[in-house]
Amino acid sequence: MGYDHPNQYLVKKAKEIARNMEPVIENPQHEKQAREKLAALEKKTGKKPNIVVFLLDDVGYGDFGFNGGGTAVGNPTPDVDKIASESLILTSAYSQPSCSPTRATIMTGQNQAHHGIQAPPMYGQPGGLEGATTLPQLLSKQGYTTQAVGKWHIGENDGSLPHNVGFDDFRGFLSVSDMYTEWRDPVFNPEVALSPERFKYILNLPFNKSDVHAKKGGKIENLYEINTETIKDLDQKWADYAMNFLEQQKSAKKPFFLYYGTRGCHFDNYPNKKYQGKSLARTTYGDCIVEMNDIFKRLIDTLEKTGQLENTVVFFGSDNGPEAEVAPHGYTPFRGAKGSTWEGGVRGPTFVYWKGMIQPRRSEGLFDFSDIFNTALSIAGKPGAAVGKMVPSKTYIDGIDQTSFWLADEGVSNRRSVIYFWNDKISAVRVDEFKFMPLVQIMNSVVQAGHIGGFSGTVQNSSGSNLFNLYTNPKEDETIGIRHIPMGVPLQAELYRYMEVLKKYPPKKVIGL
Repeated sequence: MGYDHPNQYLVKKAKEIARNMEPVIENPQHEKQAREKLAALEKKTGKKPNIVVFLLDDVGYGDFGFNGGGTAVGNPTPDVDKIASESLILTSAYSQPSCSPTRATIMTGQNQAHHGIQAPPMYGQPGGLEGATTLPQLLSKQGYTTQAVGKWHIGENDGSLPHNVGFDDFRGFLSVSDMYTEWRDPVFNPEVALSPERFKYILNLPFNKSDVHAKKGGKIENLYEINTETIKDLDQKWADYAMNFLEQQKSAKKPFFLYYGTRGCHFDNYPNKKYQGKSLARTTYGDCIVEMNDIFKRLIDTLEKTGQLENTVVFFGSDNGPEAEVAPHGYTPFRGAKGSTWEGGVRGPTFVYWKGMIQPRRSEGLFDFSDIFNTALSIAGKPGAAVGKMVPSKTYIDGIDQTSFWLADEGVSNRRSVIYFWNDKISAVRVDEFKFMPLVQIMNSVVQAGHIGGFSGTVQNSSGSNLFNLYTNPKEDETIGIRHIPMGVPLQAELYRYMEVLKKYPPKKVIGL
């Protein structure tokens, strides 16, 4: 009576493949098909696949047409939508609650409790990737050319700079969009912009204020200062740099890893003349989304023009949900926003595109951004448990190799659960469609007026029965913890399992809220 469905593992046990790695749900037939595809492609091209991570900033789950937004919310995204239709769309892909934690998660394969970057370092605050084993370091050892373009924001101290943590080359800025403009803008921050003394104070804080360039083994080169005028063309200049890089790689013998973090669409958005008013909504945010659509199309077109498209996997996502405290901002159909562990804060628009290699489909299988680490290394030739041997034995890898999920024609997730963190505390755990939340953010507990987001309000321990069915109640506004106790028990067991992981591999704090 009834049916069992793919990607549902509540009653299944994940397998431990290494002491310092998350257990996995094994799908051997899918793994076999994925490996056969990769072997055939390498035989054809003569080298390992190229890997691109295209990461937007503060963009919401519903901002693009492929997730119900686009034209419907005033910013048409026809090109992104078309590419998404030829991709594996991940409807349950999870970031960390804010930008720097997510970026560090991609680089390390660890959640924010383990890598320790639990909040964005702002205006010269210390903290970054220094000392971590990173994805570009490991891909370099596998023979990859490693290029980073755009937003960094994982530390400005020398040991945390992109060219010192594995990238051969970097062009972009070192922190986050608003740090270059908000204190200069008399509309948004007149208390600083119109006070010479305060303006000078910010100007003298120890953070870089330029668009920069750096090469491995070299020093940071400041190209020009970023202000409310020069920022208007920043995404276009970065796009030019990225496309030039792709052009240079077309006849290269080595594969490449391109980590591309856009400026858009973090507040404040200053559209240039081409994009100002181009969205149907005519908001600065809507105009930015239209520009991001065009830049992503340009990236795919360049890969195709240079003959590299079929040998390049492209991951498309956002570092977190919309920043709801500052309007205009992105749209999510879920509860919460950036800064929270409600679905709206950690679940964004995500797909994986690989022409000829990925069967286009939409999947609800669980995916965590830490999985990018493992999956990229797997595609580069280090699958499964091999990753655990590439990092120090005291380093716990929270990511899972999802190569078979991506590449098998009917691939399913190899991940049983997603663990959500607020700072270094477990906030929630999801298995299948169920989510248990022992720690919650009450965003309107302090103020009820104005723009309220994930950084507003208070954090509270729950009474122990906050359980949500994300299929029937994606807004997370009705707990079913008492009525559906049979589902709560295995979720609590998964919570206790990971608490034991934290005893063996304790959280650390580099920077936090």
